[in-house]
Amino acid sequence: MEQSQTIKQIAEALSAFHLKVEKIKKDAANPFFKSKYASLSNILDAITVPLIESNLTFVQFPEGENGLTSMLMHASGEWIKSTYEMRPVKDDPQGRGSCITYQRRYALSSILGLNIADDDDANEASAVGKSEPYSDDREWLNENSENYTRVVEALKSGKFSLMDVKKKYKISKALQTKLQAI
Repeated sequence: MEQSQTIKQIAEALSAFHLKVEKIKKDAANPFFKSKYASLSNILDAITVPLIESNLTFVQFPEGENGLTSMLMHASGEWIKSTYEMRPVKDDPQGRGSCITYQRRYALSSILGLNIADDDDANEASAVGKSEPYSDDREWLNENSENYTRVVEALKSGKFSLMDVKKKYKISKALQTKLQAI
């Protein structure tokens, strides 16, 4: 991370931003992991007005081969920025575009400290005493399978976390240790 010489005003503006921005709902579905996520469009819709009211703005742009730079700026001229790289799973225009969109969502969520919440239509709140983090019918993930190859690619690209994989598959402790090393 890099920053301007001082960040006092941008820090104060971020505090004001956090008071104004609401929890961001997960509005899109990932059929591979049967999970939900907050789309870039939804994030942008939720942050635009609170950013403006807090005298903040941002820019994001591709950097080098697989990098993305995000820069948060305050009206005073103070700024913070960070660049990180992520390789697309598939190296074609669609794969690169998907990777950039993914990077943008996570970079904005990180730099702004966004609270991205599940929108379960109050199902969790109404299910008193019921807690089922994983379905019992999850398939076992085996090293010599196509699913394992896809999981490894998704982990290497940063597209999914090990927690995402564990929601979809049962994983032995030995395989979990191996996947954590990726």
